[in-house]
Amino acid sequence: MKLLASHTSPYARKVRIAIAEKKIECELVEESPWVPGTSVPNYNPLGKVPVLVLDDGTALYDSRVIVEYLDTVSPVSRLIPEPSRQRIAVKRWEALADGICDAAVAIVLETKRPAKEQSAESLARQQQKIDRGLADLASELGDRPWCSGDAYTLADIATGCALAYLDLRHPAIDWRGEYPSLLKLAEKLAKRQSFQDTVPPTA
Repeated sequence: MKLLASHTSPYARKVRIAIAEKKIECELVEESPWVPGTSVPNYNPLGKVPVLVLDDGTALYDSRVIVEYLDTVSPVSRLIPEPSRQRIAVKRWEALADGICDAAVAIVLETKRPAKEQSAESLARQQQKIDRGLADLASELGDRPWCSGDAYTLADIATGCALAYLDLRHPAIDWRGEYPSLLKLAEKLAKRQSFQDTVPPTA
């Protein structure tokens, strides 16, 4: 297997962490869908990373599909619980964390446009999604040690990746000061080897 991924993508980082936690052998191929001549559209018609290319040439995308697949190919460190109610709870966390990333990415792309062409309304709308998402994550987490249930799961990975992406691209968002519960979780996740090995470059 090989993973096409950008080191700064929070979605790709989620997959890379899952691969590490599951102890799966996988070649990492750094690819950015934004550079001329990128091969990403050859594997994913949507032109997005990450893409997991299986040994038989089958390409899997997006990150939610990839992580679900990875969790079935190795019994090590199950990241998505089997019971349906717990499974849905974890996938809901993932959807919220990914949604925060979606809004954060949308802001980055909008601010790359010429200033006179940027939409203040669009920027505000995406910022509101982030603000509401963070508040909901913190409320749901409360005083619990992990996001969903009493064990480390995909919910924690997705949340940790979303928070780190905000640090990378939106350092003005003071989620650390506003949500102590999220800070406590992030600090705990940062001690895991899988998170340490996938810290995105700052440049």
